[in-house]
Amino acid sequence: MAAAVREDGARGRGRGRRGCEHYDRGCLLKAPCCDKLYTCRLCHDNNEDHQLDRFKVKEVQCISCEKMQHAQQTCEECSTLFGEYYCNICHLFDKDKKQYHCENCGICRIGPKEDFFHCLKCNLCLAMNLQGKHKCIENVSRQNCPICLEDIHTSRVVAHVLPCGHLLHRGYRCPLCMHSALDMTRYWRQLDDEVAQTPMPSEYQNMTVDILCNDCNGRSTVQFHILGMKCKICESYNTAQAGGRRVSLDQQ
Repeated sequence: MAAAVREDGARGRGRGRRGCEHYDRGCLLKAPCCDKLYTCRLCHDNNEDHQLDRFKVKEVQCISCEKMQHAQQTCEECSTLFGEYYCNICHLFDKDKKQYHCENCGICRIGPKEDFFHCLKCNLCLAMNLQGKHKCIENVSRQNCPICLEDIHTSRVVAHVLPCGHLLHRGYRCPLCMHSALDMTRYWRQLDDEVAQTPMPSEYQNMTVDILCNDCNGRSTVQFHILGMKCKICESYNTAQAGGRRVSLDQQ
């Protein structure tokens, strides 16, 4: 699976870090919604019954001298650096991780910027190696991951671009279109061996079934097997039964 760029890249606390479990920073944000002080929007949202609008943050408090001041990168009182990286749009303070603000996405992304491009149809920053080589789906990131249900566009978890064009945080098959999320060729060959080594009971050996392949969308009639039914067109086992079982007429 190819990776889409993730949002600002918050991560867990490490030794010698300032701030919270999400970000390394030297200030607290004054929430414009409730006037409370929090290290970051995520800490706020985890403790309140509403969400902090990062774009409306106007003031921060220095953790060294406790000076309240307008949002900026360095404390005007004691010169404490609030963040190696600072975005005056998202009001993101953090260690330098090659972040950049994407105007089209509307938020900060983990870079380096030159390694990504913004696909206008998908409306998302993608790795350069996907330029002209991915299936576009309009506004594909403006939805929740169908598996973990987390918002994909603003998620801090890397989203993977599947061959079908959908985005997923994790998984081996797209739950939206059922296409395989990975190159499953090696696994299909292993399944070939398992099928060959697992003969069906005599009453099933001449039984066939119509199948629909979720990978190539082709239909074929194959021998029924409890371990899986292989598409005759693309050799994928990512198939579904599309008709009832029947015994081959020439072998009844």
